[in-house]
Amino acid sequence: MRWIYGKQDFNTIARGQENCYLLTNGLGGFSSMTMTGSAARNDHAVLMACVQAPNHRYNVVHRLAESLRIGEKLFPLSTQELADGSREEGYRYLSAFVYEGIPLWKFQIAGVEVHKEIGMKHGENTVAIRYRIQNRKKCPVTLEVTPFFQFTKKGEDLSPEQKMARRENVIASNGLELKFTTNGTVVGIEETRELYYYSYDVCDGRRETGSAMADHRISLTVSAEKEAVLKIVYSLEDAKQDADVIFKEMKQYQKTLKEQAGFRSPVACELAKSADAFVSKRESTGGSTILAGYPFFEDWGRDTMIALPGICIATGQYDTAKEILRTFAVHEQKGLMPNLFPEGENEPLYNTVDAALLFVNCVYLYYEATKDQAFVEEMYPVMERILKGYREGTDYGIHMDEDGLILAGEGLWQVTWMDVRVGEILPTPRHGKPVEINAYWYNALCIMERFAALLDQKWEYPGLKEQVKQSFAEQFWMEEKHCLKDLVSDTEADRQIRCNQIWAVSMPFTMLDPEKEQEIVETVFETLYTPYGLRTLEMADGEFHPFYEGPMEERDMAYHQGTVWTFPLGAYYLAFLKVNGYTEEAKKIVKGQLEVLESALREGCIGQLPEIYDGENPTRSKGCFAQAWSVGELLRVYEVIEKG
Repeated sequence: MRWIYGKQDFNTIARGQENCYLLTNGLGGFSSMTMTGSAARNDHAVLMACVQAPNHRYNVVHRLAESLRIGEKLFPLSTQELADGSREEGYRYLSAFVYEGIPLWKFQIAGVEVHKEIGMKHGENTVAIRYRIQNRKKCPVTLEVTPFFQFTKKGEDLSPEQKMARRENVIASNGLELKFTTNGTVVGIEETRELYYYSYDVCDGRRETGSAMADHRISLTVSAEKEAVLKIVYSLEDAKQDADVIFKEMKQYQKTLKEQAGFRSPVACELAKSADAFVSKRESTGGSTILAGYPFFEDWGRDTMIALPGICIATGQYDTAKEILRTFAVHEQKGLMPNLFPEGENEPLYNTVDAALLFVNCVYLYYEATKDQAFVEEMYPVMERILKGYREGTDYGIHMDEDGLILAGEGLWQVTWMDVRVGEILPTPRHGKPVEINAYWYNALCIMERFAALLDQKWEYPGLKEQVKQSFAEQFWMEEKHCLKDLVSDTEADRQIRCNQIWAVSMPFTMLDPEKEQEIVETVFETLYTPYGLRTLEMADGEFHPFYEGPMEERDMAYHQGTVWTFPLGAYYLAFLKVNGYTEEAKKIVKGQLEVLESALREGCIGQLPEIYDGENPTRSKGCFAQAWSVGELLRVYEVIEKG
């Protein structure tokens, strides 16, 4: 899709910083700035490099200060808020920002047009910047670019004693060496530091200032009534490559992603390209992984297993899906899957009850798409250990009760996706029998029974799924509310209406009769549905938080207490299609409701879906501006509509 923003969209600096772009390199590195080219977060960067995939990130090239010299007058092209209250206002000369897989800025000043593009090379910590200057004036003009660097770990700031050293086309600082090439003129300048004001970090309760330093300027003079191109490439690997080639490779790569996914809808095609941003290599395991979200999150087991069916399977990336599942299978322990992978000498963390059960579901969805029986056979022992671990008991209080249902959680360990802990406070305590975990458990039992028959293996648990089905219906159904309990724990939290029940309808194998599933879908629509996601708690509940804002403690208290999350929307639409028999009329209704996604893709991170919105009135994306499971789960809906 081609997104065009005009001067009406950045008539103030605040509006111009509402949206950003995201380019990634498949290593965990990225490039992301606002549509005015400013850094409005400390995580914004022209080059956020990753020195050990996918989480050891360094903010290397933080921003570019740009200006156009016409005669004796200097016109700013760059935009940036500074901590002393001053600011560069280049957005005043910005006539358009266009995003079609590559960000493009169009400036117009007194008869001179400057078009700027930024590109990133896949598989490298390399970024290319290209300026096309069309000078229609009868005098020469000069474009001047001053790059500001940090060379610090993502989220950290320059230390007072940090210095840069430059020799020819290599800049060194903080143990890193950045190489660059350009066809412009490079002039050394006295080391300069800037202190920035990050408006988006302020509204999220994060650090509001940060700094960067510069030691050179790059310029290109364009003769009267002539056109010229300034190219700059910065790289931790090899900067001796043509910027034009990098842009050409980017376009071809994105075209290949779109063709392989095979969607027809423009929104689905855009999401298929966006999905690739989350796939990364992981150096410590030698395989691929899925990053949970930008700019904050790493690769987590739970997020990966929720996102993978849409990110990889729905888009036809079957080899990547298999590689990711193999990576996790190697690290299965006591029937659990890692929630966080090891870094350095650290051991994996296994504090998730859903990842292992969803791993079984991912293998099933992969098999349904590919009929790769050999892979099922390879994964079968791992999946057997998962069922055994849950049935006999494993860590974090995870075990099967006498009624066949799964209990999970103990102490201060939150092991479902609603896992926030604020000191000694658990805002959403879900120790007991969570509704979605037992839906996943039943689904896994059904899958493994099928796989046992497929592989001619003895099924060890005859009758268990029927026991689970009966116990689930008896303990979770609330006739007076026409929906399911969120939890069975003998606490007041049990009867709260939350979005977790939707997975008891949307999974491949479910336990309730069609009438009850229909009632759940209608109750969720009535109490939790918004066009951009499902509320985590109904608004009528006394614990509902209408806004997600303020310091981290305040945000954490609201995180799962009404805040709208985008990813459960996928399960809602899948459930709606299911209970309505996947008819053309049902698909038409869902298509109509999905149309609003185009506006969601236009706001925040362009072409991406975010993590969350406010619970009361979801108008502005919050949290991670690009979230893997949000993109993945909506892609699964398009998969059913277009390919199912």
